[in-house]
Amino acid sequence: MSPAREEPILDRQEYIENILDHYEQPRHKHRMENPSVQLGGGNPGCGDLITMYLRISDDDRIEEVSFEGDGCTISQAGGSMIAEIIEGMTLDEVANLGTHTMIEEMGAETVKSRVRCATLALGTAQAAVKSYRNDQRTAASEAPAPFEN
Repeated sequence: MSPAREEPILDRQEYIENILDHYEQPRHKHRMENPSVQLGGGNPGCGDLITMYLRISDDDRIEEVSFEGDGCTISQAGGSMIAEIIEGMTLDEVANLGTHTMIEEMGAETVKSRVRCATLALGTAQAAVKSYRNDQRTAASEAPAPFEN
């Protein structure tokens, strides 16, 4: 679980209800205007598609996150869950999340049987963080050197 969330482990029915709630009433599902980075991801085996939008502050913290997508219940619920989880996190915190994060949100049974669907949004958000960092490094290395006389 993310540091700010201290909820008990749920039983199977509660996990299912949580997944359905996020699927039927997704949080942060919209196209973001002027994100710091946006990245699409997909799961060809299931036909899932997701685009993650991140707005990143100067201190490398995710200040806003949203997603768009189409696909199965698990992948789209995962988009909503990840959007809630990573908002406010640092880029390093997002990079350190793993499959265990989705197990805590969806339950081991769901994640293990549909791991690609369950982790699509997480993997896409992490790839977006990596892309953002690479773009920042590239921009810094291409900045013109100060003129010296």
